[in-house]
Amino acid sequence: MKKKSLLTIVSLLLAFSMVLVLGACGKSSTGSSTTSSSSSSSSSLSGKLTIGGSTALQPLAAQAAKEFMDKNPNVQIDVQGGGSGTGLSSVSAGNFDIGMSDIFAENGKSIDASKLADNKVAVVGMTAAVNPKAGVKNLSKADLIKVFTGKVKNWKEVGGKDVKITLVNRPDGSGTRATFDQFALDGKTPAEGITQDSTDTVKKIIAQTPGAIGYMALSYFKASDNSVVKLSIDGVEATDATVASGKFPVWAYEHMYTKKAPSKLVKAFIDYMVGSDVQGKDVPAQGYLSVDKMTVQRDATGKVSSK
Repeated sequence: MKKKSLLTIVSLLLAFSMVLVLGACGKSSTGSSTTSSSSSSSSSLSGKLTIGGSTALQPLAAQAAKEFMDKNPNVQIDVQGGGSGTGLSSVSAGNFDIGMSDIFAENGKSIDASKLADNKVAVVGMTAAVNPKAGVKNLSKADLIKVFTGKVKNWKEVGGKDVKITLVNRPDGSGTRATFDQFALDGKTPAEGITQDSTDTVKKIIAQTPGAIGYMALSYFKASDNSVVKLSIDGVEATDATVASGKFPVWAYEHMYTKKAPSKLVKAFIDYMVGSDVQGKDVPAQGYLSVDKMTVQRDATGKVSSK
């Protein structure tokens, strides 16, 4: 009797042990399955993007790219300049994943805009930058046109100091030049001068050359930097407020063009550019204006209307 009772107890203990083992295996299997599912649903972005074109947009794109890479360590983004013409032609040819431009693709040379998707990521104001020794802070548009078309050779002719005027222009493919020529010079062609493709270089030349004048995006003017003078036109200062209201006429959308069917990574970066992180913080901090802040809008022909 005692022997039978002992066998019964041993059998029960073995059965209980099997239940514990099976239960542990079941929990392990469930946990593994959950982990696998979670891993697949939160897979991180990876790959490389090449972005290039407008040097007016380059500082904002570079800042956003840095932040995006910090959030996505498996992503590498190369941000280049080259001008709007290069941005449009290179994204069209597939050499850039994203082409930056200050002008609409419809206004680009030999560009089929129907094959590109337009993403307006910011607005940039532009104005003339002048060497401080010129002695001017404001010009009428009529005098500004005279300066850039070569009809005025010395700053004393338009109320400045007795200093020779030196023109600094951007090349034909520059969206900054196209915007400035159209809206500051009323479509007039500037006279011959120094030509530079990089806005950074343009700024350095103006700062180092007495009497020099050029033009650049407002994002390149810094309150702590008095190496160049930000010129007012017809008494209107170029500020976020005057650009947003349309009172200051020299501005352009900053476009990021992609192919019509962008990759997952390209779409993710564009979404980041128009999201609250960039639009709420980087856009104003870098000297740009959010498209949503504009009370006027402009189409590819240059026509301005209320929003």
